[in-house]
Amino acid sequence: MMKIGLDVEWMVLTLLGTMTDSNCVSEKMENTTIEDKPPAAADAAEDFVDPWNVTSQSQTGIDYNKLISRFGSSKIDETLLARIEKVTGKPVHHFLRRGIFFSHRDLHTILSLYEQKKPFFLYTGRGPSSEALHLGHLVPFIMTKWLQDTFDAPLVIQLTDDEKFLWKDLTLEEANRLAHENAKDIIACGFNPDKTFIFSDLDYIGQCPQFYHNMMRIQRSVTYNQIKGIFGFGDSDHIGKIAFPAVQAAPSFSSSFPVLFGGRADLPCLIPCAIDQDPYFRMTRDVAPRLGYQKPALLHSSFFPALQGAMTKMSASDPNSSIFVTDTAKQIKTKINKHAFSGGRDTVEEHRRLGGDCSVDISYQYLTFFLEDDARLEKVRADYSSGELLTGFLKKELIELLQKLMAEQQERRKAVTDEVLKHFMTPRPMLS
Repeated sequence: MMKIGLDVEWMVLTLLGTMTDSNCVSEKMENTTIEDKPPAAADAAEDFVDPWNVTSQSQTGIDYNKLISRFGSSKIDETLLARIEKVTGKPVHHFLRRGIFFSHRDLHTILSLYEQKKPFFLYTGRGPSSEALHLGHLVPFIMTKWLQDTFDAPLVIQLTDDEKFLWKDLTLEEANRLAHENAKDIIACGFNPDKTFIFSDLDYIGQCPQFYHNMMRIQRSVTYNQIKGIFGFGDSDHIGKIAFPAVQAAPSFSSSFPVLFGGRADLPCLIPCAIDQDPYFRMTRDVAPRLGYQKPALLHSSFFPALQGAMTKMSASDPNSSIFVTDTAKQIKTKINKHAFSGGRDTVEEHRRLGGDCSVDISYQYLTFFLEDDARLEKVRADYSSGELLTGFLKKELIELLQKLMAEQQERRKAVTDEVLKHFMTPRPMLS
């Protein structure tokens, strides 16, 4: 998939980092409110983040503290983590504890609703451009499952097959087929079948007038200059791209799902997503009050790095940068051994003396995502950093972990029949 309300000049500098189109800069955004105070300047020009591309010139990857400042979101700190544990009565997920989900908008509001026993719903999504999900795609779904289980909240998952048709060299039929295949991978993550609705845009929008009505309301509330400033669209981009942000915004509003929520238009929404999707929802948050809706809350994740290093995120278009949920044990071993960027030294002697660099080592970075045992992760970090643990042993640790996780995912995937898929993709009441 996965912001308006600011002077376009700042949006260009902060959200796109490198764009300097004077035609966009000269325009001011009308009929909007300033949601967040912009910083004085957009430092960190070496990082480029938009909904389609993520790159950094640093081997350690994106500077997330600077990104928080540029985007105007709030850091998830120890105080907020303590409140989550107090409100839920459960330990926070290790994604939160380790700063993998590091930023938010209005999460305190969602916690207050839960304390007051008032309902809210979850919304996340997937742009189906490949036959199967890769590890990076799993991250928001793992977090969303924890949120669903912890808060007992209904969930909508948008499959933006329309977006992939507009951006990729895919037919409508192929994009829609990939959406249904990806839905099976998503179901295999273990979501509650009674509280999860998965929908393809190409299937659902024509079936639900209320969804289309919200799209129209959003489209009329955002100008072309605003969209150019947020997303960097140019004069040669076709109109489908310009119109699409309203499609991704519409699921933020409960009235887009009348069957699920009994026609209620007042249910708040929490959206777990990678932070590159934030521009869509900054736009949504600005439009919401003018439509009489509540602003969606956001929970942002960091990017899952490519095997070749943290300078870019894992991509489904490059099989050598990615580990897919369909990969065999042998493929996982080969990819990690051959392609995973190492923080080790040039020789064993130098490594023993200086130790490995965990800040750039991809095998260690992947362990921070998927090795849940804090004590084991700390021992791996300490032993690798001291030089006691060599790169080969670190890769072996990761290989064995991922082989086990992917084997379990593949077994669950086998149980997702067409009937199971149909259940998840059929609108039905979800409020208790």
